[in-house]
Amino acid sequence: MRVKLDRTVCDGFGICARHAPAYFSLDDWDYATLEGDGTVPDADRPAVTRALLDCPVHAIAEVEADGTPKRANGAAAAGI
Repeated sequence: MRVKLDRTVCDGFGICARHAPAYFSLDDWDYATLEGDGTVPDADRPAVTRALLDCPVHAIAEVEADGTPKRANGAAAAGI
């Protein structure tokens, strides 16, 4: 799993840092920052997935290895 954080969307709720503090921290203004390159080992996947799903402004996205957003149900292959 690999994730990306869009700091321009983040509103500073801090939910991600509570769920996955090894991957998300808060800056001096309480906006999230991504720790590392976004690569998440299988052991940490549940916590990071919870952070992604609980983000109220959807600032966290799961991405492909090349950085493009992952899409469910084969939508990426269909170009949707």
